[in-house]
Amino acid sequence: MNQILHTMIKLVFFLQLFIFTSLISQAQDSTAFPTPTGNPNQLFFLQRSQNTNTIIYELNVKNGIMDTIEPVHIFWICYAEKGQREELNGLQRKYAYGLATKFISKDHYELHFLANKKYFLLLMKGLDDKYHVYDTINQKEAIVSRIYLQLKGGSTLSPKIDYVTFTGIDPDSGKEVFEKRHNL
Repeated sequence: MNQILHTMIKLVFFLQLFIFTSLISQAQDSTAFPTPTGNPNQLFFLQRSQNTNTIIYELNVKNGIMDTIEPVHIFWICYAEKGQREELNGLQRKYAYGLATKFISKDHYELHFLANKKYFLLLMKGLDDKYHVYDTINQKEAIVSRIYLQLKGGSTLSPKIDYVTFTGIDPDSGKEVFEKRHNL
């Protein structure tokens, strides 16, 4: 009888430990990541499930004027380390997080992620006379503020993406919008 009771107590303990561990891993989802602030030129940021290091996409401004050749500057904030700012290395810029920019018309650019050239965002001046990055979120044009990649295996140079979430602002209502996409 003591053996059965002892086994039952162990089973309950391991079940509780499993549930607790599952809750902790769920709590470390994208909502627990830091939100970069204080950069008036920040267009949007990208985060990945690997760690809290964040890629910032900012308007590239020189002497108060946007650089029309390279309108977006991209860099890291290394939250998983000391929170320092670091430039992307060559591989990151050319194959992973870099953007190809295509001039469409005055104050209107198409931005293609180099890792997925089929997908694009639009860099345009908004009604507030400021530049924003736009995408369709929930079938409506929105100002992109955050992109989150949930990775599932793969390698450093070729990660497998489980899903992507897009967070933004509806320019008409000012409300936050959110969409989760698979197969991007």
